[in-house]
Amino acid sequence: MAILSEYEEQPESVKTPFNAVLDSSDPLQFLQTAFEFVARETDLFKKDSVIKDVNALVRSVKEKLDADERKRKEKAVPVASNDGGVKSDNKRVKEDVSSASQSGKEPVDQKMAEKDDDNKGLRAPNKGNGLDMENYSWVQSLQEVNVTIPVPPGTKSRFVECEIKKNRIKVGLKGQPPILEGELYKSVKTDDSFWSLEDQKAIAILLTKQDQMEWWKFLVKGEPEIDTQKVEPENSKLADLDPETRSTVEKMMFDQRQKQMGKPTSDEMQKQDILKKFMAEHPEMDFSRAKIN
Repeated sequence: MAILSEYEEQPESVKTPFNAVLDSSDPLQFLQTAFEFVARETDLFKKDSVIKDVNALVRSVKEKLDADERKRKEKAVPVASNDGGVKSDNKRVKEDVSSASQSGKEPVDQKMAEKDDDNKGLRAPNKGNGLDMENYSWVQSLQEVNVTIPVPPGTKSRFVECEIKKNRIKVGLKGQPPILEGELYKSVKTDDSFWSLEDQKAIAILLTKQDQMEWWKFLVKGEPEIDTQKVEPENSKLADLDPETRSTVEKMMFDQRQKQMGKPTSDEMQKQDILKKFMAEHPEMDFSRAKIN
């Protein structure tokens, strides 16, 4: 336990003491108390840039701690003799060269694949077939989209503002700029969409899709798009679908795999089979100059 008492003297400003107790097992509660104190006594949280400024401050502290930790570890490494150091360095160089020569093509292929995705402007989906953003994350199935928005621990539901419309969404905390706001990728069923507060530390939102046969490329306009060809539905989810829907989903998955490999889709294969059958039934016809799409 530690007691923090700050009294900051500033010219021509109101001097307000801040007293709070830091419990090492729950530092976030201390931060929340500090933020609430600052919000009461200053205009900081009235600025539109407050979230960006606070994030920058946290990032700066984290980077400083990481740098200090690296320096500490470097000092803790025992210094070897000159001969030993040279041999160790030579061995490390040989291992690096050997590793690079053995891996050979794989890193190149991986870089090429990443470059292709960059050129397309698409991102690989997360494990839930959605995307992890800075202030929230979302996952999806063919039927619904689930959004998770972290909030300060201890947040009460009465402080949450969540507005779900057919084509738009707006989520945030009262008195603060929205955390998530924008036009949805596709329309949703508002009567079957809702939100809840989980463990007073995250807002969970369920959006039921109107079109339950399409993967969303993004949650709201302005987000990076995901590569829907890399979406991987869970087999357990497929088993829950009715036979007709499951057949359609499996066909979509097959077509996606075929496109990734540069092979014809199921529809294209069917057309090719029909053409081959027609050609076999009409050997008297010359197809050598035929242009077939």
